[in-house]
Amino acid sequence: MIHYFALTVTEMGIGKIELVVIGTVILIFPILFVYASKNLDAKGVFEWMMEKPNDWIGKK
Repeated sequence: MIHYFALTVTEMGIGKIELVVIGTVILIFPILFVYASKNLDAKGVFEWMMEKPNDWIGKK
């Protein structure tokens, strides 16, 4: 026999402000993730490292 259990948002202690913050993060995170991923491709990082090879930490 299957019994379902659920809590409402207010029973979990999540208010309106928390819901707004959660919603905002859910909308903004994927956009920023895709934007950052495009800027962190291997070719771009390699070119950045070769522009000034004495400036990056791995060069000692």
